Amino acid sequence: MTEHAIYMLDADGHVRSWNAGAQKLTGYAEHEILGVFVNRLHDPTPTGIAPAEALLLAREHGRHEGRFWRRRCDGSRFLVYGVIEAVYDAGRLTGFAVIERECGKTWRNDKTRLAERQFRLLFQGVTLYAILMLDLEGIITSANPTGVKTIKGYDADGLLGRHFSMFYSAADRARGLPETALARAREQGPYQEEGWRYRADGAAFWAHVIIMPLREQGRLIGYAKITRDITGRKEHENEILAAKRLAEHRYRESRSLSAFLDNVIGNIPIRVLVEDGQTGQILVDNAAKQHAMTAPTIDASTIVERLRGVALKTLEDDDCRELRIGVDSADGAVQLKCRVLRVADEIGGGANLMYLVEDVTEEYRANEKIHFMAHHDALTHLPNRTLFNKRLAQALAASDYDEARVGLLLIDLDNFKNINDVLGHPVGDQLLVQVAARLRGALDEPATLARIGGDEFCVVVPRCRDIDALEALARRLIETMQAPMGVDEHIVQSGISIGLVISNGDIDNTEELLRCADLALYDAKRGGKGACSIFHAELHRAARRRLDLEVDLRRALEADEFVLYYQPIMASDSLTVSGMEALLRWHHPERGVVPPLEFIPVAEETGLIRAIGARVLMQACTEAAGWGCEATIAVNLSPVQFDDHALVDQVREALASSGLPPHRLELEITESILLDASRKNIRLLETLKSLGVKIVLDDFGTGYSSLHYLRSFAFDRIKIDKSFVKEICHDAEAQAIVKAITTLGQSLSIQITAEGVEDVEQATRLRTDGCSHLQGFYLVHRTLPGNAALILRKK
Repeated sequence: MTEHAIYMLDADGHVRSWNAGAQKLTGYAEHEILGVFVNRLHDPTPTGIAPAEALLLAREHGRHEGRFWRRRCDGSRFLVYGVIEAVYDAGRLTGFAVIERECGKTWRNDKTRLAERQFRLLFQGVTLYAILMLDLEGIITSANPTGVKTIKGYDADGLLGRHFSMFYSAADRARGLPETALARAREQGPYQEEGWRYRADGAAFWAHVIIMPLREQGRLIGYAKITRDITGRKEHENEILAAKRLAEHRYRESRSLSAFLDNVIGNIPIRVLVEDGQTGQILVDNAAKQHAMTAPTIDASTIVERLRGVALKTLEDDDCRELRIGVDSADGAVQLKCRVLRVADEIGGGANLMYLVEDVTEEYRANEKIHFMAHHDALTHLPNRTLFNKRLAQALAASDYDEARVGLLLIDLDNFKNINDVLGHPVGDQLLVQVAARLRGALDEPATLARIGGDEFCVVVPRCRDIDALEALARRLIETMQAPMGVDEHIVQSGISIGLVISNGDIDNTEELLRCADLALYDAKRGGKGACSIFHAELHRAARRRLDLEVDLRRALEADEFVLYYQPIMASDSLTVSGMEALLRWHHPERGVVPPLEFIPVAEETGLIRAIGARVLMQACTEAAGWGCEATIAVNLSPVQFDDHALVDQVREALASSGLPPHRLELEITESILLDASRKNIRLLETLKSLGVKIVLDDFGTGYSSLHYLRSFAFDRIKIDKSFVKEICHDAEAQAIVKAITTLGQSLSIQITAEGVEDVEQATRLRTDGCSHLQGFYLVHRTLPGNAALILRKK
């Protein structure tokens, strides 16, 4: 079609051929552009890739595709999507084939191309190809059911776990042909071969096989094997060659063989052209005799002209040559597989050319889809981790060439796990699709957005000006995500946190950039949701300290370096001790006492808090059981412990082992436990309360919807956060909040404890407002170890 610009370049980048589509797209006539270096078509925008660089990528990888800025003969600039294929002959680069089409505005935001359903239909429903996925040893790990049944006669499930050499003959297996095929694919890239293969019923068929190596981050992870039954085509080709040899041998003896050859050519399902080697006249074209024939609507002269260079070489050395070309037809773009043969003309003493042309458009599109599936995320259609690593490596390589810098943004959705748990995975998947669309719409052309994990996205920014520009981009993306999104009947708001890094002399490879961006993301999420953080060297040192702390934590657990201290809880009416809160302290042999705020987050991140929490629970119950009084013992539970199904059993065991009456044990939780998968955790709280223990809501008033939680669960005690207690004597708002909480507690028959009481004025005010219990340094100047708790109780 004329909307495609198709032209050929020689090995140095000079235009050799020029179609009507190219003239229409650029305004240059063929006589104006032939012999001109392709740079004339390039628009030197700072965001575009230079022609020399594009040709270098095509030379190195065999193919390069992407979007390029072009300039018409009238000086106007326009964006195209182009494919550059390197053309080789006997291992030598002879030039490049270029196909380009102008990108319209709707092209960039097309949400319908290559939908996830098409991928599934491609793999499961295609019948012309048997597609197998192999592991590194050649063992079959998956297969398209319809294809393997049609081509090989096997059920897909019956193939899993078997070696793909089962389709070879015993002789070929003995010669090691299956292993040789894998080795060539592994060492040289996609490997093609033809040969006899065997179906489930033992019948042989002539197969065309492609084995493609699958790599992730440069590491081989398996192979894709695509098989097509071409027995019929092989038979037809043999018929043609046999007829050709017979015609050449018997032509002088029997002119009737000419009619026989015409009849054979006229009935095979391949386009056959014969050209006079001297005059270029088309002597034979079987298009008129074909009904379902390959590419009958393409003019013979178009095909012959595209193959002119190959045909001249075939005339000289009599070698059969094969290549693939793309041609525009009335039905759209067509991919043709062409063979060129030299046919002796014994009458004239010269030689003619025979062209065998087969339409392989369906095979080409299937391969394109398979390639797309291997490099893109099936849900969002964004580049996956494999393609992301490739783009990042290309950007870094280009930065070495032009001394530019590469920026990297690592993006993580806030609260995505909560949305998945509460609303379900289908809603989570739809949210990811909308997030991908928003982020993509907020990015400029050179940047690459990829989905590299469940709720993790990455943005590669080539030729990044400086860290300020990268930070501005990050803040723009955060602002983009602030508006709520409608998913089904739900209104969902999920912000993002971003870690950003820019390449420099020390951070100059894919692994380093990702590691640094991950550290920056960790810092951003630690500082609060909806934030971004720039990598700096201190983050690496902090990560090293966290790692050392984790190692020490594991050792401390084994060495029993954790000690329980107790802070009294006083009844406000009598100022007598009614209970104790267990507070964990770590006595490090070298660092001394490590503050809980330093080691508890690391314990939660690593999961060590489960073992630590179980030990604290057992020790606190055991020590409290020996106090000889009815004082309660309060133990804090981490949100991480609620992910452990053994929590209820741990509480039950601690009570049974220590002999502590259940009503003396208080379990303190924070509002974050209810925020995370609230129904599941509320059921767990109900199970704990059924054991007879008391449930306390700690830090009340600092969460998201505190009053809602009082309706969700019948708490035994509420602890007012110390931030309100601190301001109660000189802040009217704090006084009103405390008064409202105590009134609410009295109405619901819930005991109220004020934390952080530091002086007599605060204590007096809290007692007046109705707080049932007080806790803080005003009552006892310091926390007490386990043995001192009993002494205090006796005093």
